[in-house]
Amino acid sequence: MARTNPAAAQTTPANAENRYEVTRADLPLSCPMPGMSLWNSHPKVYLPIEDEGGESVCAYCGAHFVLKD
Repeated sequence: MARTNPAAAQTTPANAENRYEVTRADLPLSCPMPGMSLWNSHPKVYLPIEDEGGESVCAYCGAHFVLKD
């Protein structure tokens, strides 16, 4: 019988999308973001979205983050 991890069922796959809209509540912004499963992702990095005109791209996975307010 296969066992499932209930915590993993509640997380979003890391790097599943190319573009993410974030708000100030998500700051400081990191990739992968909290709530994303980390087992198959890259090391956590912080992205300076406020210093970059409200947009930032992760150097590891290419995810594009846009600050919406």
